[in-house]
Amino acid sequence: MLVAKQVADLITVTRVLIVPILIWLGVTQSQESLPLAVWLMIADWTGDLFDGIIARRSRRKYQTWIGDHDLEADILVSFGLMIYLLLVGFVELPVVGLYLVIWALIFWRWGFHRTLGMLIQAPIYLWFLVVSIREVPQAGLWILAWMVSVTVLTWPKFVVEIVPNFLDGIRAVFRVHQRDDR
Repeated sequence: MLVAKQVADLITVTRVLIVPILIWLGVTQSQESLPLAVWLMIADWTGDLFDGIIARRSRRKYQTWIGDHDLEADILVSFGLMIYLLLVGFVELPVVGLYLVIWALIFWRWGFHRTLGMLIQAPIYLWFLVVSIREVPQAGLWILAWMVSVTVLTWPKFVVEIVPNFLDGIRAVFRVHQRDDR
């Protein structure tokens, strides 16, 4: 019988399987596949929302390797999306290369911190949102509706926990390295 943590891990693994699907879409389909990519990302983000909720509600409290690497799964999916955007022509190779070099330098300078891992995804998702709204407005509006809905549903946690923890994480990254520089 599956326990909650195993269900959460299964959702995370399923989310990672979106990466080869996005790459396959990028290789075999044209820009007309954008609505499908939108729905895949909504499914991914919904899975990300629920895998955390399910894992935290587990009666058995233990760590799993997959659960410990959920952020890496998130980053992998965002990179899969970036590759999709590159393959179908919504972003150019020099932009992707520059983006990766900038982030490699950031991680080299400040190390891999959870907050920076969250931040690396934001520009990719923002660009995807812009492209979706511009190219397939109805699908782009589905993303916006999803984002607004999740923000409203999680508002107390969003303003009390998520945003403050993110900002504290950013401050902590720079505080630690300011002391190291002295």
